[in-house]
Amino acid sequence: MTIAKFQGGDAVTMSSQEIADLVCARHDSVKRTIERLAEKGVVQLPPLVEVKNHLGQTVEQYLFSGEKGKRDSLVVVAQLSPEFTGALVDRWQKLEEQQADVSLDTDEGKLLVIQGLATKQLALIAENKLVTQQRDIAIETKAEIGSRREATAMATASAAVRRVQKLKDDLGLGTRQAAILAVEKALGRKFGVSGYVPLRRWCKERDITAPKVFHPTYGFVRCWPAGAWMDVYQVDLADLFGADGEQA
Repeated sequence: MTIAKFQGGDAVTMSSQEIADLVCARHDSVKRTIERLAEKGVVQLPPLVEVKNHLGQTVEQYLFSGEKGKRDSLVVVAQLSPEFTGALVDRWQKLEEQQADVSLDTDEGKLLVIQGLATKQLALIAENKLVTQQRDIAIETKAEIGSRREATAMATASAAVRRVQKLKDDLGLGTRQAAILAVEKALGRKFGVSGYVPLRRWCKERDITAPKVFHPTYGFVRCWPAGAWMDVYQVDLADLFGADGEQA
């Protein structure tokens, strides 16, 4: 980091150490915040100067000055601790009054007071606008995250339902198709050795091929479509095996 010699003349200044003391933060944390905002182009990186601290040690501090520096320092404090923005405005006001050193009885002094009050008012307006923008962004971000989570949860649940339905279909006891053995067991009734015949006729008339599934006792058995069961035997597979899938 290049240490530049400050050329601000008589301009009022505010150091990064003063900001750190104001918001009760570590100085290195304040400096990193300034550098991060400068990298993003949110603020202009102020001059880095060497200053003697109360222990007589030389430390590097950023030095804000002028209206641009005042504005940038407000942005920095708003990022660190927004509740201290008003205190920063007051601090700038006090420094400007001390620097002016003009009697309030003169026209120039009265003008400076008026200008200072106007500056403070504008700073408060800017602060309120910044806080409102940050709040709106936070609300929008939270809403977007909530929508994404909800969509993910719905997609996961839908996929789980499809997997369960496929498993049921594969076992011959689904809502879209079912084997005679599964329906007989669920209903507690028998369709007889020729019970499949009208189901097969129904499929043949519609050019539908009933798939086969594996049964541990009888080997591969036919699974007849839900429409066939309804038309031939008035059996609703959705009611029989649970309406958690699409009925065919």
